[in-house]
Amino acid sequence: MPADGRIRVAVLFGGRSGEHAVSCLSAASVMAHLDRDRFTAVPVRIDRDGLWAVDVDDPDSYAAGGAAALEALEQLLPAPSTTLVGSMLAGIEALRSCDVVFPALHGPFGEDGTLQSCLAFAGVPYVGCGVLSSALAMDKVRTKALLAVAGLTVADSVVLRDDAVDVDPEVRERLGLPVFVKPVRGGSSLGVSRVERWADLPAAVVEAQRSDPVVLVEAAVTGREIDIGVLELPNGGLAVSPPLEIHVPEGGLFDFHAKYSDPATRFEVPAALDLATFDRMRAQARTAFDALGCAGLLRVDFFLRPDGTLVLNEVNTFPGFTAASQYPRMWQAAGIGYRELLDMLVDTALVRSVRPRQPA
Repeated sequence: MPADGRIRVAVLFGGRSGEHAVSCLSAASVMAHLDRDRFTAVPVRIDRDGLWAVDVDDPDSYAAGGAAALEALEQLLPAPSTTLVGSMLAGIEALRSCDVVFPALHGPFGEDGTLQSCLAFAGVPYVGCGVLSSALAMDKVRTKALLAVAGLTVADSVVLRDDAVDVDPEVRERLGLPVFVKPVRGGSSLGVSRVERWADLPAAVVEAQRSDPVVLVEAAVTGREIDIGVLELPNGGLAVSPPLEIHVPEGGLFDFHAKYSDPATRFEVPAALDLATFDRMRAQARTAFDALGCAGLLRVDFFLRPDGTLVLNEVNTFPGFTAASQYPRMWQAAGIGYRELLDMLVDTALVRSVRPRQPA
């Protein structure tokens, strides 16, 4: 900790995944809202080629938030002569000079355990899930298997590997139409598509393979799409947020465009749920958190069928983190503002580095 008593927080962002731009937006929001009375922020950018660049805190560049903060971060570039390995070593050394890392990265090379293993090896406390839970939660197939063992309902699906682009007639009959095609390891709905005719499946699989060579073909679930946030508290307890319901135009898909740029997408928080349904959803979100061995935070996405049954759709160990993103919105509805949420996540990371939480 520096002589002024403030906690040094490295805000790590960018990365090599298709969610690079989303990560920059998340980091700009974090940089704008960190309490500078408590924290010194150290922005660390990983560009799309994997080169690292480190800057010093300049609150005036980020205090306005929005486009100004984003522009300041995007101007953070590695030296022209820097090698990949050299920039990474310099970046890790900068992280080691900080008290804690806030890894505002999404997708592969950021949210999948790769970065977490690097931070663990460097001995730096960090916000969010550890190596194993990050890797497991990024993999939709393994997530489904673990959650099913924990007694949670997940959608029926089949996995395509080794350049396979179609499914057997028996599988078609079992899954029915429509189906959703998803990269097994990916986020922000990149590469996800809805298939209404089996003739369109191969093209959808090829599109998903652009994000990951392993592809999930999943039966559609009819129902309301509702998210729950799980937050680990500094005392080791778990809090569960109010539910958030996603509304898209009829027949629409909550894809990358709907998430980030479609004004027709609407979030309702708290969602209109009866208490019994909400209690079941809360309990299942906590079960998912513990089953995957998570830490810090988790967003859990459900489908609520018309008959009242719950299907756990996906989990996200580091969801979008602008002030307008789903996860912060849910906590805002619970009375926890964005700045307070950042405080809690950093405090929990620091406590966990000394006293890891034991699952309930």
